Amino acid sequence: MSRTLRALILVLLVGSCGGGQSSAPRDLDNACNLLRERPQYLKAFRKVERKWGVPMHVMMATIHQESKFIADARTPFRYVAGVIPMGRQSSAYGYSQALDATWDEYRADQNRRSAKRNRINDATDFMGWYMNQTRDRNGVSLSDARNQYLAYHEGHTGFRKQTYNRKSWLVGVAGKVDARSQMYRAQLSACRLR
Repeated sequence: MSRTLRALILVLLVGSCGGGQSSAPRDLDNACNLLRERPQYLKAFRKVERKWGVPMHVMMATIHQESKFIADARTPFRYVAGVIPMGRQSSAYGYSQALDATWDEYRADQNRRSAKRNRINDATDFMGWYMNQTRDRNGVSLSDARNQYLAYHEGHTGFRKQTYNRKSWLVGVAGKVDARSQMYRAQLSACRLR
């Protein structure tokens, strides 16, 4: 089966699942426009900022990198011989791309059994919880988007062991997350949101 045909089939399957709010907002490069388009995001970010102390721009930059604000984002499939799907690359799912085990740990710790990774309120609360653990375990400031992202990607133990230093691509991505965080911060300070 050609790559073009596989891509077309995948697009048709994804399109038939219904879009709704699982699609990304239109303007991911403008925090103000993004939050005006999806006011429920603003409410979720503000709630987490109050509860956990994580700045809105840090969460937004992390979600942008992890899922591009797509509620039901998943990792790509792995293929054998280029055509036979062998499952996904990981169990990461939703806005936050939380892994199954980490999500279950969060739900148990916070007594939030009904929390869903594809709901912005739950995904942002998870991020607040996780980033606070990163601060407590590894001394990373809640406003340090770069190192919070590295710990988010590598896990607390991996971050402590600095496993990211063996992944130059990841260090580059963390730099992009930090730059986007600063861009979002500047934009948010200049716009008026209810």
